[in-house]
Amino acid sequence: MARFLFIVQGEGRGHMTQALALRSMLLKAGHTVAAVLVGRVEGRALPAFFTAALTEPLHLFDSPNFLKDKENKGVAWGDTLSHNLWRLKHFLHSAQQIRQWVKHYRPDLIVNFYDLLAGIAHGRRSLGVPMVCIGHQYLLEHPDFRHPYWGLDRLGLTLNTRMTARGALLHLALSFDDAYADTGKIKVVAPLLRPEVYEQQPTEGNFILAYVNNAGYGKEIMEWQRANPHIEVHCFWDRPGAPPRYSPQPNLTLHRLDGTLFLKMMASCRALATTAGFESVCEAMVMGKPVLMVPIRRQYEQVCNALDAVRAGAGIWAERFNLDLLLQYLPQHQARIKETRAWHMQGQQKLLQLLDAATGGSLMAANAQASGANGSIIAE
Repeated sequence: MARFLFIVQGEGRGHMTQALALRSMLLKAGHTVAAVLVGRVEGRALPAFFTAALTEPLHLFDSPNFLKDKENKGVAWGDTLSHNLWRLKHFLHSAQQIRQWVKHYRPDLIVNFYDLLAGIAHGRRSLGVPMVCIGHQYLLEHPDFRHPYWGLDRLGLTLNTRMTARGALLHLALSFDDAYADTGKIKVVAPLLRPEVYEQQPTEGNFILAYVNNAGYGKEIMEWQRANPHIEVHCFWDRPGAPPRYSPQPNLTLHRLDGTLFLKMMASCRALATTAGFESVCEAMVMGKPVLMVPIRRQYEQVCNALDAVRAGAGIWAERFNLDLLLQYLPQHQARIKETRAWHMQGQQKLLQLLDAATGGSLMAANAQASGANGSIIAE
């Protein structure tokens, strides 16, 4: 049996969702997650869906994060750089903490869910433990990935991605589908979603579901729905201090982030409108829901997500939350539930095989004994 240590970027819910999914796969196969280290984002608490699911020791450390612009929609790059440089001493201390935790828990393998300081700690001074990195951002390093443009934001993302993977054995690139082949250290695998996603029974309801990572986009949702009061909209948003449920106008309900409720409502919604995060789009594809994606302003990664998701048949993208575009698109959408689930099952088995190689070959034999050679979290 193998012993793992997770290091997770705490910005947004995507990397935490991936960590929970991989944890489920490994525990099902009889392996151990010794501890979970999470980069703490200043001013934000970890979401309850993440902390409630863990039974392992959980350690937090200060980590760099993005600062938002005045409209609370996009990234304020100048403020972000100056703020994180000012806190550089804290981050160097965090890297030292990571090294101490690795020595304490003595894992067989470190799994880094796109945390910058994990790469710095591992690359600056060898931790004596092999590391693999997981994230959809590593797909952007693939030679066949079609980038929308070249600019400073792309350069910044490229540098950050490479820093997270310093000294890593493998770069496990999460992909919407199987369109990309392995190349070098980049191994293309299926998305890591929570088991609950595959347990949902999709139906077509009469409301639109929305998810916005930056609360400023909630205003766009409210403006559109106010002009279209006959359309029912449920919107989940990340707004500090917001009540669990709030209805500012008829047929519009704003929800505080709740992973369980969000999945249930996705299963019964008509369509999804969301910022262009990777996990939410993947969840919608599993359930066959059409998606309108709006990339967060000045966040190059989300532009790439949106364009690649359109290529994979997830839906459409736009610069604003104009839900008219989504309603017009609905008759054209072709759900690919069967193909999506097949890719997820195949890709998750491939992931276990890659982790097996990284841990010296003990993983797959133990996995076969524990789960009849099928460690997938996807229900047949």
